[in-house]
Amino acid sequence: MTKNVLISGASIAGPALAFWLGRLGFRPTVVELAPALRQGGQAVDFRGETHLTVLERMGLLPALRDLQTGGSPMRFVDERGRTLLQLPAEFAGGEMEVLRGDLAAVLYEHSLPRTEYVFGDSITNLTETPSGVRVDFQRGVSRDFDLVIGADGLHSNVRRLAFGPEEDYVSHLGYYAATWRLPNDLGLAKGSVGYRGSVGYNVPGRLASVGVDHRDPAQAGAFFAFASPELSYDRHDLDQQKRLIDDAFSGLGWEVPRLLASLRQAPDLYFDSISRADVHTWSTGRVCLVGDAACGATIGGMGSGTAVVAAYVLAGELARARGDHRTAFTRYESRLRKYAKGCQAGGDRTGKFLAPGTATGIRLRNALLSRPLFLNGMLKLGERVSSTVTLPDHPAALSTSAGDPGHVGR
Repeated sequence: MTKNVLISGASIAGPALAFWLGRLGFRPTVVELAPALRQGGQAVDFRGETHLTVLERMGLLPALRDLQTGGSPMRFVDERGRTLLQLPAEFAGGEMEVLRGDLAAVLYEHSLPRTEYVFGDSITNLTETPSGVRVDFQRGVSRDFDLVIGADGLHSNVRRLAFGPEEDYVSHLGYYAATWRLPNDLGLAKGSVGYRGSVGYNVPGRLASVGVDHRDPAQAGAFFAFASPELSYDRHDLDQQKRLIDDAFSGLGWEVPRLLASLRQAPDLYFDSISRADVHTWSTGRVCLVGDAACGATIGGMGSGTAVVAAYVLAGELARARGDHRTAFTRYESRLRKYAKGCQAGGDRTGKFLAPGTATGIRLRNALLSRPLFLNGMLKLGERVSSTVTLPDHPAALSTSAGDPGHVGR
């Protein structure tokens, strides 16, 4: 029976899959390019029965509820700071919202007893053999595994090595997004923004927003989004990325000049296109993709919820097929492809929602979302889309003892 499984990526999908594989008798190894778990990051949300059922079966709901942000209300203002639109916390935060770094840490801790983690390394080559996959690493010695799973995000290294170049699978959706941390010296306070929310300013094709850190009111986080054709830049050159952002927002009013000044001093930065991954089949030979690597959208595609659902289903199908990876991969994709594509579709609208391309578009968004019936309809749509798959029961997973730290409950 297939036992040794290498997973690339230690964000969400990777540790979630390692958790279930360990419970089901496999020996997972997770390799991660970063030297340690990534801290902080943007908030991610879970919504609907399917997401919460998987978290409950993992026994993670109590820990995540202790870490939840309480949601992220959003307020849009004009250049003078006057409110144009106010959105409730559940609009972006779903039924449970946590920081990406907090979620990754919980998944890591619960998977660690049965998982080998290798940080600061990356896969450089995959060679399939009659009995497995020979894996070469940037730093470590070559090793043999029964299966390799790419859980390494929209810019998946495993997908590139096993399936082909990124441009064959990732489509630019017309926008870029950036986030960075800054001191809260803009006068943001509970009365004006709310410790749990953000305030944003639009001009056509651009959004500049900032919110107070929900844990530390002395800190804030900036989020910028702007429309643009696909750009050519070095993903490892922060100074170049900062210049692209500065050029896109130069000359705008409101708090934009002060936020751009903080960007120049920011020690770290997240900057990426808003894009979508479309892979015609999620597996090839002994290599399979899960999470954003298979069907991701940068923002708005319910990526974290889909990742934990996909990890649960993939691990269960491998156990059910008793290690027959061809059968397991086929069943996994058959169960989830339609569901994942439906969730992913929300990412196609994200850029246009955040930064409509015209002044008329901005006014129309604000007017529609100011109507309770329209807003409630959008919230219910998100819950329905996230719950359109029936979760299989995997007896080996559901029989975990109550005393185990990874207790699986219903």
